[in-house]
Amino acid sequence: MKRLDWNALDGAGRREALARPAQSRSDELRAGVAQIIAAVRERGDPALLELSAKYDRCTLRAIEVDEAEFAAAEASLDEVLKNAIREAAGRIELFHRAAAAQPVAVDTAPGVRVERMLRPIGRVGLYVPAGSAPLPSTALMLGLPAQIAGCREVVLCSPARADGRCDEAVLYAARITGVHRVFKLGGAQAIAAMAYGTASVPRCDKLFGPGNAWVTEAKLQVSSDPDGAAIDMPAGPSEVLVIADAAASPAFVAADLLSQAEHGPDSQVILLSPSGELLDQVAVEVERQRAGLPRAAIAAQALAQSRLIAVASLAQAVEVSNRYAPEHLILQVAEPRALLEGIESAGSVFLGEWTPESVGDYCSGSNHVLPTYGYARSYSGVSVASYQKQISVQEVSADGLRNIGPCTAILAQAEQLEAHRRAVTMRLAALDTVIMEAPDAEKLA
Repeated sequence: MKRLDWNALDGAGRREALARPAQSRSDELRAGVAQIIAAVRERGDPALLELSAKYDRCTLRAIEVDEAEFAAAEASLDEVLKNAIREAAGRIELFHRAAAAQPVAVDTAPGVRVERMLRPIGRVGLYVPAGSAPLPSTALMLGLPAQIAGCREVVLCSPARADGRCDEAVLYAARITGVHRVFKLGGAQAIAAMAYGTASVPRCDKLFGPGNAWVTEAKLQVSSDPDGAAIDMPAGPSEVLVIADAAASPAFVAADLLSQAEHGPDSQVILLSPSGELLDQVAVEVERQRAGLPRAAIAAQALAQSRLIAVASLAQAVEVSNRYAPEHLILQVAEPRALLEGIESAGSVFLGEWTPESVGDYCSGSNHVLPTYGYARSYSGVSVASYQKQISVQEVSADGLRNIGPCTAILAQAEQLEAHRRAVTMRLAALDTVIMEAPDAEKLA
């Protein structure tokens, strides 16, 4: 990991220190994804079968997972794993139900009631990657909020293995979260199928879930097409930023950094600390722990573009963190809540030495589908609200219109929208109401 001193850097140096690995949106990638999307739109299921053979190296007899496959998946799983999946699901459901938005009704003036009602998005599509490691936790994180929101149909796509089957734990997690249909599809072709529909895969209104560069590019392309589908958020490689003080455990800090570095070669981890001694200790500990990891080579590639940054104080560390806007922020300091109020941009925050980022990835109850690549400045992680539409409702009585009609008419006149104004003043005239006592009252009437 590269060692830097924040206060020794100029503006350009600071930008470079917080620069993320460049995301590939090359012309070749864009064109390749566009070709896949076009093929799926034009030829549907036959194109999906061909693309699965090409990219996932599997020959599919059927695209959709059937009941026998669900049953076989459940039977093959160890009871300890199934219990852990159910335990995690319980906590995720508990938190997301408690955090869900509620209907609102407010009288904003006498005789004027304004409401917000919630309606689920009709059909949603979930994408669960299965590249170098299957992710049943992602099925939980995406499926449970959709179930709580009440979506009419929940579709999930996950790549098949060479044997033509999806990961058993992913199927089990999908089933217990109430996913209605699962398809053995991966990559850009899965996104295209859910966005536009085929004979087998139903067209979805909104797509959710992480993925590689091809999946990300496909989501961006379908979301920019009026005939495509909305998406949860832009995505990038996984990342963590740790703020640690002199009292922090170097072993714990190193473990948290490595937990993200092992995700992929384009992941990024950053440590901010006012303690030079801690930075030294963590650098040694990272290498010691990395050597014993099964994914040590992947972690090494991620660490090559990661940073150990010395700052003047914890307050400055918070400023730097807000500038970076990390997906995951770990506050491994003596008094983490003292820093919490200053945090403005982060996908999810982990407080204290006993809160590793891993618990949020799996079973604390929060969601691990979070904004990356700086999007935490303006996006939030997936929640029940992500699967809902908020529809406003207003009801105005005759007295209510007398109360707010003049205000409406004045603003409509200021914007030179005469039909807007008359829609109000005609009603007021019918009520024999004087709009307002002003020299141009006759014009308003």
